[in-house]
Amino acid sequence: MFFPVTETAVLLLIDMQEKLLKAMNSSEQCLARQKIMLEAANILGLDTIITEQYPQGLGHTVPELSGLLKPEWPVIEKKSFSCFGEPLFCSRLKSKSRTTIAIMGIESHVCVFQTVIDALEQGYLPFVLEDTLSSRNSSDMTTAMRLLRHHGAIITTVESYLFMLMKSADHPSFRQIAKLIK
Repeated sequence: MFFPVTETAVLLLIDMQEKLLKAMNSSEQCLARQKIMLEAANILGLDTIITEQYPQGLGHTVPELSGLLKPEWPVIEKKSFSCFGEPLFCSRLKSKSRTTIAIMGIESHVCVFQTVIDALEQGYLPFVLEDTLSSRNSSDMTTAMRLLRHHGAIITTVESYLFMLMKSADHPSFRQIAKLIK
């Protein structure tokens, strides 16, 4: 196992859409942690990809997050539960030569789960940011995390992941990131 490096990492926000979020368990905490991670991605220059599952029916990324998105971060529409089922997602990921993927979104036992399994099968090291995930039922999320850990995904939190990226208090963005997580 190795620590993520900003230059080879990508942040993935999966399906944080209006109609889906309303049905999620602990959605406020999930959203709050995602906001921190998106702000940190901006500070650290972390490449970021956003997906939306069938936005015609489920709406777009919630306004609380869409206002934090940078224009160069693609929003990719999909119908496949796994992000890897969308060719545009795969080509974007390959074009950036990324080796690790930090993953956040909903639902943890469906789109997140299938994406993480596919990431592992394709040779990526997924860092699952557990405090940024949700499902309708807490038991679905618990089961998904147990299965993902069993298959080799790294289950962590936003704070832990950010400190892994920075590696030291000497990092040039340390103070900015520290303010975000307090």
